[in-house]
Amino acid sequence: MRFSILTLNPGFFRGALDEGMIRIAREKGLLEVALVPIRDFTDDRYGTTDDYPYGGGAGMVMKAQPILRAYESVRRETPGKPPRTLVTSPQGRTLTQRWARELAEEPEIAVLCGRYKGIDERVIPLLGAEEISIGDYVLSGGEPAAIVILDALARLIPGVLGDAESAEADSFSEPLLDAPVYTRPEDIESRRVPDVLLSGDHERIRIWRRREALRRTWLKRPDLLLGRKLSDEDQSLLDEIKKEEGR
Repeated sequence: MRFSILTLNPGFFRGALDEGMIRIAREKGLLEVALVPIRDFTDDRYGTTDDYPYGGGAGMVMKAQPILRAYESVRRETPGKPPRTLVTSPQGRTLTQRWARELAEEPEIAVLCGRYKGIDERVIPLLGAEEISIGDYVLSGGEPAAIVILDALARLIPGVLGDAESAEADSFSEPLLDAPVYTRPEDIESRRVPDVLLSGDHERIRIWRRREALRRTWLKRPDLLLGRKLSDEDQSLLDEIKKEEGR
């Protein structure tokens, strides 16, 4: 995958690209990340990328022309089909694991990092872009969101994770939170690892993990279960959990 980031702050990404799954994906040659500094495509000596909004009001707006030129440079680097283009925006569709899986199948993605009050509205249709959000809160710019998107996708590229099943077992790979996990030692300040995990009985362990995943989801994120058709086993386990929890 080639992942291009159009940004006013390319220095933000120093370090982040050399850590974790992003580093592993790059080292394996499975991910190429290109930072595209939008200021390099301005038409004045000051590198002006923003201007006052028409109609007045507080804040500044990212100018269209430098963005369009920066995007054209990405297109020249990747001739043929345009990259799937995303714009970080609070108005965007919220990133989910399902959407991340879809995006991870793309050979080329370009992310435009929003800044200031926003981006000239004409940019989005001109780029054929999709708006994307990582949650309902305010950030200073789209750079943190771009790293979140990149990390979520990098780990899903085939060959990046040493254990392919690890991604499948993560929370949100299906609409359930993950079960609790433990490691050595068995006892920490009188808190022991559940006996079932030490039993060596793989079927009992599987059922325990499934029950606890359902328990966590029902207690902490019940919205994930709304309208979901459960298997007979899951429904039986959930009924047991509700009795145990007295709800």
